[in-house]
Amino acid sequence: MPAFDLPAYLERIAYTGPREATLPVLTAIHEAHSVAIPFENLDILLGRGIDLELSALERKLVAGRRGGYCFEQNTLLRAALEGLGFRVTSLAARVRAGATVVRPRTHMLLLVDLDGELAASFIADVGFGCDGPVRPLALMEGRESWLGGFGHRLRREGDAWVLEGNALGAWGDLYAFTLEPQYAVDFVMASHFTSTFPTSPFVNSLTAQRSWPERRLILRNRDLFERAEGKETSETVRDPEHLLAILRDRFGLAFPAGTRFARPDFSS
Repeated sequence: MPAFDLPAYLERIAYTGPREATLPVLTAIHEAHSVAIPFENLDILLGRGIDLELSALERKLVAGRRGGYCFEQNTLLRAALEGLGFRVTSLAARVRAGATVVRPRTHMLLLVDLDGELAASFIADVGFGCDGPVRPLALMEGRESWLGGFGHRLRREGDAWVLEGNALGAWGDLYAFTLEPQYAVDFVMASHFTSTFPTSPFVNSLTAQRSWPERRLILRNRDLFERAEGKETSETVRDPEHLLAILRDRFGLAFPAGTRFARPDFSS
């Protein structure tokens, strides 16, 4: 791995705790990252490429205080965890949420192996937006993990594992993955497909999402949703300037006045 500025990353996520490879530290880093760095695809809608080189991710997500999608978020998290001494393996998943057909492996997640106290494996994933876990999950079938009214659990399906989520009172599949290690080049290819393929949702829709232990905030095109305590409220984005204000005030994503994204369409 190239040199990584761990202190700058920890400052970005407002983490000031211990720096050792233990489960409490993994949990705290995972939650702090989830809270601090939004999930978003805005560069794609500005006609900019997605660069997965670690130095580029540090410039964008850390120094630039932007967010990103799974390949950016989890590549950054992996570098931080390895800098703290964790053993990390990158994995790939097929997204199932909202799917009616088998999808390609276009999601990145991490497997973290802990030695010593609780010698076990945990799934770490700060890149699945508001439906993903805010804290790591033990790689164990059927154990439910609840935080602020949001639930997650894993089940086996042949050689695969399936992550299920429960945000509004019902369980549903989020994605399926195997434990086959993946390499950086695998995600370069998957990210290129995700960010350029004409029917990709990241090409055709704007999204920004934030996660806290007790609530979730989701912007999809002109619809802004907030989930908390098993309920969902919504409001509509009025115009491009209102969009910029929401990105700034609700997601911490500042863009110059007059910035226009390829989506959504405000003409109707």
